[in-house]
Amino acid sequence: MRGFEKISFAEFRKTFGDDKKLYQEYNLPRRSSKHSAGYDFLAVKDYVIKPKEILKIPTGIKARMQGDEVLLIVVRSSMGFKYNVRLTNQVGVIDSDFYNNIDNEGHIFISLQNEGDKDYVIKSGEAYGQGIFMKYLLSDDDAAEGTRIGGLGSSNKRKDEKDE
Repeated sequence: MRGFEKISFAEFRKTFGDDKKLYQEYNLPRRSSKHSAGYDFLAVKDYVIKPKEILKIPTGIKARMQGDEVLLIVVRSSMGFKYNVRLTNQVGVIDSDFYNNIDNEGHIFISLQNEGDKDYVIKSGEAYGQGIFMKYLLSDDDAAEGTRIGGLGSSNKRKDEKDE
């Protein structure tokens, strides 16, 4: 019960437009070798990140996992070493209850910043980030009882709070 799925076409349309061919053709994340820890996220379309620019890239992907698992999103090592491109939040944390949330179905976005001095080009189908599934532990005195009420940033809100 762990894996990746495409978001629905209705959710896809909100970000990418009404392009059924594009929806049918983009790929789910995959590992590049049998010993790779990370599943490479592949670009749905071409992107260019100019020096000092931040770009929030929609993946078209959602991830399902067990309740005691997390998907960590990190950049590919070569992006930082060779091109000085980094994830804006350093490590993305996708909780299991982000899947199929009411705001965006659990659509994962990856935000990259180009700290280099040249345009960073990502071609459609190229890897630009990776996801690593991991188990996590709870403290002995854990008392969390909350329920996710939406998408990104919603886990720190109570059910009776609304975004302003």
